[in-house]
Amino acid sequence: MSTSVSPSNDRSFFGHPKGLGLLFMTEMWERFSYYGLRPLLVLFMAAALADGGFGFARPQASAIVGIYAACVYLASLPGGWIADRWLGLRRAILIGAVLITAGHLAIGVSGVAGEGVGKPFFFLGLVLIVLGTGLLKPNISAIVGDLYPEGGARRDAGFSIFYMGINTGAFIGQLVTGYLGERVSWHWGFGAAGIGMAFGLLSFWLGARPLLGTLGQDIVRDPDATVQARREATVRNATVGGLAVLALVFVLAATGVVALDPQAIGGAMTFVLVGIAVAFFAYIFAFGGLTGDEKKRSGVIFVLFVFAAIFWAAFEQAPTSLQLFANDFTDRNLFGFAIPATWFQSVNSAFIILFSPVFAALWVGMAKRNLEFSSPTKFALGLALAGVGFLLMVFAANKVVASGGSVLVSPWWLICSYLFQTLGELCLSPVGLSSMTKLSPRRYVGQMMGIWFLAASVGNLVAGLVGGHVDPTKLEQTPAVFSGTAIALFVATAILGVMIVPIRKMMAGVK
Repeated sequence: MSTSVSPSNDRSFFGHPKGLGLLFMTEMWERFSYYGLRPLLVLFMAAALADGGFGFARPQASAIVGIYAACVYLASLPGGWIADRWLGLRRAILIGAVLITAGHLAIGVSGVAGEGVGKPFFFLGLVLIVLGTGLLKPNISAIVGDLYPEGGARRDAGFSIFYMGINTGAFIGQLVTGYLGERVSWHWGFGAAGIGMAFGLLSFWLGARPLLGTLGQDIVRDPDATVQARREATVRNATVGGLAVLALVFVLAATGVVALDPQAIGGAMTFVLVGIAVAFFAYIFAFGGLTGDEKKRSGVIFVLFVFAAIFWAAFEQAPTSLQLFANDFTDRNLFGFAIPATWFQSVNSAFIILFSPVFAALWVGMAKRNLEFSSPTKFALGLALAGVGFLLMVFAANKVVASGGSVLVSPWWLICSYLFQTLGELCLSPVGLSSMTKLSPRRYVGQMMGIWFLAASVGNLVAGLVGGHVDPTKLEQTPAVFSGTAIALFVATAILGVMIVPIRKMMAGVK
């Protein structure tokens, strides 16, 4: 199925290039697999051995989920670098899809390999998924952008369609894998996620050449062949060296030579990642050659980084504390059908699909009436809405504690909490991405986008560290987790609210 026109000029997919449909499907299946696997992880690892799990303590299991999710975001940074300097976008995506599929296969094998061999295969699968996602996720988004070299509103619309693919995959994935994982077998759920990724791999492999033409096949090369060869050798050697170190650590941990404490590792990683961000901003302020205006705008980015990390530390408790609450303390009986706990993870995706067009129209309508909110105002609103979501969970948790754990609360508590968190996400996440591109000095745009992903990575780590303290044997911990999160969000809202006016002055001239 070839196209007679340039992939960029084609308009046969609802007014967009056919290649967008291919990328939509590939990303949809990748997100199907990622979000299909993620909510099962904490339940599986914390389940008793007799129930087919690993029997990990909940704080340990939650910390592992946090580290895993944080590394998925972090891997996007070297993944983009490797694609830009060595592999090219298309090869990076294909290799990434192969690695993700292999990761799910390893997790599936862990279910039949026996306890001694099963754990290494399980964690090998997580490592492969992290590496594959790092290669696939940033680079498939880059090809979406390459489909619209003219930029403009058509490009924005293309990304909106692509974003719908992300949430469609997340929504369906959690319903399918959640039911299979909880009702049939953990590893049936894991296997379904892997089959979804295999569909994504197959569709991209078959459709890339006819639908994308030459887009993403090559890299930007230096005119000097010697310089180019040296550049590629540097990336190749760094990649091989990094993989060798990772393999060594994995073997030492798998054989018991080195004992790894997930909570300690997660805590240390949090400080390291925040330190990287501070060091980066200190460097560009001191040695980056920024003008006065550029320093002000970079200062705004740092402030947004801090508050974005706080938001994600709350929001990314979905697969940990909120997932455990759904499993342990929520009445999931619906006319005799026991709703799988993981199905609540799909609520966010459903609300995103429902409300994204509403918010897009709202911001445009307000701008036309000169009532547009500034970026920091939208950030503060996002933090406050998420705070309301967790405040609702405090009341729900207190009902459980007051009953001594004998009462299961209505699922509407979780659904309403996810509603407010989703509204907060729609205020903060798209605005954050847009702000990075508008505020960044041109020569640092790519690195500033990396800082945005770093905020999500830090948030996932913190969420994993606090999210495991939801336990039927320690009821008093649950309200403390949710109230602490709500207080942090409201305090952050108040601090950012005070800073809105000076931040707007620092953003003068930015539209």
